[in-house]
Amino acid sequence: MSRSVPPTRLKPRKLAVLLVPAALCASPLWAQAQAAAAEGSKADVEKLDVVTVTATRRREPVRDVPLRVETLSADNMDRAGAASLSDYVGGLPGVDVKSSGGPGRNAVTMRGVSVGEQQIATVGMYVDDVAFGSSSAFVGGANTALDLSLLDLKHIEVLRGPQGTLYGAGAMGGLLKYVTNEPDSSQFSGKVGVGMRQARGGGLGHTENAVLNVPLSQDVAALRVAAFNDHEGGYIDAVGKAAGEHINDGNTRGARVSLLVEPMAKMKLRLAHTQQDIQRNGLNTIEYDAAKGQPIYGDLTRHLDTREAYKLKTRLSSADFEYDFGWARMNAIASSQRLDSATGQDATALLGGNPAFDFVSLDNAFGLRKQTQELRLTSQRGSVEWLLGFYRTKETGNVGQRLWAQVAGGGGDMTLTTTGQPSEYRERALYGDLTWNIDPTWSLTLGARVAKNEQVYTVYVNEQLNSSAPSDDTAKTYLATLRYALDKTSNLYFRAASGYRPGGPNSPAIDANGQVIPGTPMTFGHDTLWSYELGYKADLLDKRLNFEAAVFNIDWKDLQQPKAVGASTIVVNAGKARVRGLELAAHYKLDAHWNLDGSLAWTDPKLTEGSEALGPSGSRLPNTAKLAFTLGARYAFDLAGNPSYAGLNVRRVGQRNAGYASAGSSVPNFSQPAYTLVDAQWGLEMGRWQLATFVRNLTDKRAIVAADTALTAFGLPLNVTTVAPRTVGANLTFNF
Repeated sequence: MSRSVPPTRLKPRKLAVLLVPAALCASPLWAQAQAAAAEGSKADVEKLDVVTVTATRRREPVRDVPLRVETLSADNMDRAGAASLSDYVGGLPGVDVKSSGGPGRNAVTMRGVSVGEQQIATVGMYVDDVAFGSSSAFVGGANTALDLSLLDLKHIEVLRGPQGTLYGAGAMGGLLKYVTNEPDSSQFSGKVGVGMRQARGGGLGHTENAVLNVPLSQDVAALRVAAFNDHEGGYIDAVGKAAGEHINDGNTRGARVSLLVEPMAKMKLRLAHTQQDIQRNGLNTIEYDAAKGQPIYGDLTRHLDTREAYKLKTRLSSADFEYDFGWARMNAIASSQRLDSATGQDATALLGGNPAFDFVSLDNAFGLRKQTQELRLTSQRGSVEWLLGFYRTKETGNVGQRLWAQVAGGGGDMTLTTTGQPSEYRERALYGDLTWNIDPTWSLTLGARVAKNEQVYTVYVNEQLNSSAPSDDTAKTYLATLRYALDKTSNLYFRAASGYRPGGPNSPAIDANGQVIPGTPMTFGHDTLWSYELGYKADLLDKRLNFEAAVFNIDWKDLQQPKAVGASTIVVNAGKARVRGLELAAHYKLDAHWNLDGSLAWTDPKLTEGSEALGPSGSRLPNTAKLAFTLGARYAFDLAGNPSYAGLNVRRVGQRNAGYASAGSSVPNFSQPAYTLVDAQWGLEMGRWQLATFVRNLTDKRAIVAADTALTAFGLPLNVTTVAPRTVGANLTFNF
């Protein structure tokens, strides 16, 4: 995984930050973004709704699932003005969405499972039952978490804690699952919607969307089509040679087509295709003085010598065939997916502002092609239940980089160096679990997964072969849960589970003269963790109060991390960490008018064995607040005979470290201050029409939600992402 540099062209230390595998370098501009609205309940029912999830690969009420699962209603997120992944889940206590400049460029972590700079994701991504994104370290898997529009979603499931047994590699900290609406063969229906929003001092944004559900044969087959267009008006300005206003404006467009066929009661086939294109004309980061903690060029303003536009194209096709044998249900699932990214990065300052050049740019492009197949048998309900599955995936990826300069005085373009980084990843896994329902109160589940992967990673520098390295790796994960039903509406559970990330190959490390450094690791291994969780779930007060509590301890070893060796960066395994935490969540329907919500996470992640590339034992892991909480209230009332509501949400996030305080750390530190944000909503239903208005960041705070310290070691400014300024908007929907 070398960042190889021809020594006659560029200083190795500077180029080492630029030319790296996509997982390490697609952009050094990391960020976290703001927040999602907590899910509430409809005010016209007397009790809280029962939500069914598939967290354990079985369909069951969320209260009965022996782990922490949250469901975020797509309707409620839409009412709150949520537009991207950072809005959906970034505000959940204990969840961090770190963006490297905008939608589609995110790294998600849960429960503090992050060393600060990730090569392979620690949170899994799924669309229904399809795993999405790369499992390797080479095609942006850690930093391109699926940022799917709210387009015709039913809800989002957030599973906390390791999910390695049922969901495989990369689900060490948890899992995020987009659950889409199925076609309905019983009736014709649909909706159209428009929306507008504007950030204070920014450009006008707008959204248009439509969904059409068409029965093809009554109760047998149906087609569902959805499409949307979203324009972001932007709110970041730029000074410098590439000065401009609202430079982070752009568009997101997408569509989904799904077909459901149920020729008999026991058989079901669902075909789906989703595509989405994200385009932005610039990033939403700004430069800060790390010592003063203040913006260098003014409020929401950055310096650019050349623009930093990016595009991200997502394509996902899937088929899910289900047949119920009676004694078991079979699911055969296959998918084909594509992810293509192209970004531009202003590298002028990093190369010293050479007067011979008007500007210097680093172009990054990567493409991922992935196919998955999964076969699963799930037994019927009974005193003994079991699940058995086989999973296979093949990924081919390629990363291309070009460092080039515009010669001063109209001298044209000059290519300084190029790299090409093709890779291949293959995995096969066998998994299963067994549940013994001992009696109506006690149940015990044991599970395991064995996965083997094979990889090849190759590097070309200036179109010449630099290195090619293979690897193979086998990992095992385990699960044990014990659940006790206190009564029909409350449960206690204990859960012990493990998770892992795959290992992979390294390219030979080189010195400043381009010579191979002997003895450096040619591969890195998988890292693993064990989580121990004690939880309580209950529907109380005649099912008007839902309450959850969990305490957990995570032991993590062989941490994967980047390490500078000569003029290269390789991935190594070093150090240990532990995370201790407490999580609380409550939803209370006080009466026919009031709904109250609250959640809290206390998280304490620390290194227990030091690492040269990170910090000494006792160092706090980055990007996680020790204390974070949300509070929300929603009041339902009649307005001129029409149902209406008003809501207010408050979010508090404590101080976080962006890195490690030790000298020489690969992730330098910056202390991000605590912040409090307030969002408000108001809506009205008029027959088939629905109007939802919202104000995000009501008090117009400039809270720092993420800081990228990668370039501060080179004497360059700190790149930070702040919460978007106060944003006012409205969505109007017509249902038919």
